[in-house]
Amino acid sequence: MVSDVLSVSVVFLAAAVVAVPIAQRLGLGSVLGYLLAGITIGPWGLRLISDVDAILHFSEFGVVLLLFLIGLELNPKKLWQMRGPILGLGGGQVVVTSLVIAAIVLACQSWFPMISWRDALVVGMGLALSSTAIALRVIEEQGLDGSETGQAGFAVLLFQDIAVIPMLAILPVLAGGGGGSWIDLSWMLGGIAALLVGGHFLLRPLFRWVVLSGVRELFNVAALLLVIGIALGMQSLGLSMALGTFLAGVLLAESEYRHELEIAIEPFKGLLLGLFFISVGMAVNLGLLLAYPLQIILAVVALISIKGLLLYGLARAFGIRAKSRSQMAAILSQGGEFAFVLFTAALGEGLLGRDLSAFLLVVVSLSMMTTPLLLLLQEKWFARSFKAETEQTLESDVVDRQPRVIITGFGRFGQIVGRLLFANKIRVTVLERDPSQIQFLRKFGYKVYYGDATQLDLLRAAGADKAEAIIICTDDPDEVMEVVILCQQYFPQLNVLARARSRVEAHQLLSHGVENFSRETFAGALDLGRQALISLGMHPYQARRAEAHFRKLDTTALRDLLPQHSEDVHLATRSREARKELEDIFDREMRGERDRHNGWDER
Repeated sequence: MVSDVLSVSVVFLAAAVVAVPIAQRLGLGSVLGYLLAGITIGPWGLRLISDVDAILHFSEFGVVLLLFLIGLELNPKKLWQMRGPILGLGGGQVVVTSLVIAAIVLACQSWFPMISWRDALVVGMGLALSSTAIALRVIEEQGLDGSETGQAGFAVLLFQDIAVIPMLAILPVLAGGGGGSWIDLSWMLGGIAALLVGGHFLLRPLFRWVVLSGVRELFNVAALLLVIGIALGMQSLGLSMALGTFLAGVLLAESEYRHELEIAIEPFKGLLLGLFFISVGMAVNLGLLLAYPLQIILAVVALISIKGLLLYGLARAFGIRAKSRSQMAAILSQGGEFAFVLFTAALGEGLLGRDLSAFLLVVVSLSMMTTPLLLLLQEKWFARSFKAETEQTLESDVVDRQPRVIITGFGRFGQIVGRLLFANKIRVTVLERDPSQIQFLRKFGYKVYYGDATQLDLLRAAGADKAEAIIICTDDPDEVMEVVILCQQYFPQLNVLARARSRVEAHQLLSHGVENFSRETFAGALDLGRQALISLGMHPYQARRAEAHFRKLDTTALRDLLPQHSEDVHLATRSREARKELEDIFDREMRGERDRHNGWDER
């Protein structure tokens, strides 16, 4: 038994290690890599794994852990604030998509002549659900967590998980079973109420007791026990395991154990989610696909198209921006893992025929594989259309407005510099090479020109031959130095000021004769250090003098180290010596300052 478990583990791990990096290298994302790995090792590939159902059922626990961690990020107050999108956008998506798909299924009875309106409604409800695991993983990979896309997508997914409860409860009614389902629904609602009440009063004392034991690994054990216990309890009541653990996470979101719980659960979540994606790939019935290729492909295309269009329309009705709603539609257009649960339960109630159920499961599985591809195509489409748009509106945009100052790069750093100059009525020309940044800034009234400051013709067109100064604020050190050299060679009258990201860039600028530069992290870090001294009891005036002395001495040390800048080994030794000298000099000078300003240092 042990050897079998180890053998299966080796197969899964090897498949993931090989397939996922290849998919990432091709730009397909990790999710598609896991799915392809599952197809390869599954019953329709190399047949290395045969018991797909058992593994799929076990791997669903990855989704459970994912929802628990999401719940930890959402306290009840924040969840209440999201009630509008959850009930409006999420509820509208489930109801409208279910009814539309059910109507289309009824209209296509030539494929399945024996289908009834009850079967069609079950199909509509099942296909209305999206994959929580895939959608949230994609949102995380794309960095959309805090964006409009991520928030709207999460609201829809959360309502879908909640909607699974009444969907399962209504199956016996549709099958003609009658009132027993309402008893089941009462048990379900009672289980949720018990979880909320018990979680509020019992979870914190439980973890407090575990922490007081002093056994560190016991906290991880307790965290897993909590999640597994709630999942099993919810499952025994016919509820979604993921929904139960999500609610538990919400209850613990404001507790003092939140961060420790995240640390304890995170490794298991990533591992089991990967296993879940592999299992979905293994579940794809390629035999059925080979038997009915045209019907299945058309069904997959129809599913993602219908869901995508309905999601886009609903998102537009709720005022979501164009790019965000198209991203959300692509991310949620696939079928979901809860469709497996719903269709299996419906089959048990005698609602769906075995052939129809198998057909739907293949369609759902294949639709899950389309999401990374859709996002990849969408990204290329946005890039191409935006490039075409910017070429029409931004090309040859720069004109000589006879500026006193030229700013290159208008990100966060450049905007602060620019706003200070604008406030003092200084005539400025701003150059920026990122079209999306230009479009964004122009919405707020900034006159920003499109162009690459490393091009001599562009600098001439911007008025560099008449301007008094150029401030280089781009975040690429190589580009900064390229503009510096260009300006020194062709526009010697320009006073060159530049952004330095670290001491290395500062040395490069000094070696090229640029005396006016700002180390972007230095000033902020120094200010925070001054605040730290005050918080530790130092008089604000004394802390301000300490900051000024440190700035002066560090600048001196920076210039003293310039001759050794190209000799890395000697530089490291000299840096350590300079740091010791700096500390000694600082200590002596501050003692002298205290003697001269003793009255100011009293609190």
